Amino acid sequence: MTIAVSSPALPRPFLKWAGGKGRLIQQYQPYFPSQFRRYYEPFLGGGAIFFHLSDRCQRAVLADLNQELVNVYRCVRDEVETVIQWLERHRLDHSHTHYYQVRAQNMLSSSSERAARLIYLNKTCFNGLYRENSKGQFNVPMGRYKKPKICDVSTLRLASKALQHTEIICDPFTEILRRAKTQEDFVYFDPPYHPISATSNFTGYNRYGFSADDQTRLQKTFASLAEQGVSVMLSNSDCPFIRDLYQDFFIHEIQASRAINSNARRRGKISELLITSYPVP
Repeated sequence: MTIAVSSPALPRPFLKWAGGKGRLIQQYQPYFPSQFRRYYEPFLGGGAIFFHLSDRCQRAVLADLNQELVNVYRCVRDEVETVIQWLERHRLDHSHTHYYQVRAQNMLSSSSERAARLIYLNKTCFNGLYRENSKGQFNVPMGRYKKPKICDVSTLRLASKALQHTEIICDPFTEILRRAKTQEDFVYFDPPYHPISATSNFTGYNRYGFSADDQTRLQKTFASLAEQGVSVMLSNSDCPFIRDLYQDFFIHEIQASRAINSNARRRGKISELLITSYPVP
């Protein structure tokens, strides 16, 4: 008689995020460095790559410029049970009226309540999109979900466990230059993608945006890290500008799906670039 043994549950993102890499993990797998001790991710977003690699690194530094997102990760790491309690309240109160009342709240004093607010909005808004107006206020309309999973307790607890060995900071990507310095460091950049056409959108998720000059500064950071022997990997759109910026490094093509587009006909497969500072066997 054979007894089936279930695999242990693995940590995964607890947020939906535009540009998230959860569906690309298997394609990315051959491109990760074989060995590293410290992991750095300056554009955290949904954190799919971190959660996938969390059991391979002794320490991780996770960063984002979105203060509310950074607060969410810190609270899930440090006080996940309190966040769960707040989410249970949102789950019970969820309605069209409740959504817009919560969306209008911008002055919550409790960090865990703020974290639960963002998770609730993320789970119930249109397409899980994070978008801010010029004042930094979340302004995405409510989505059309019959039974949104507002409080995924097991996913939150697994994420909290994975986050225990992390430092979570609200700093620009250039901060990584001060921290990652050796061959034992692995840095993954997943910036807002450079537009591939004049009508491209969703290249930035907050009021700060990400310009061509920012892309150039990022390339210089990438190159500086590579010169120090740090293993560096970066995702971006497949366009001449990005190919030219990284022509001195190893450029790989990845087939990705466009999950968010205002025109349904334009959703589907698209070529993206995965750039590494090191050769891939």
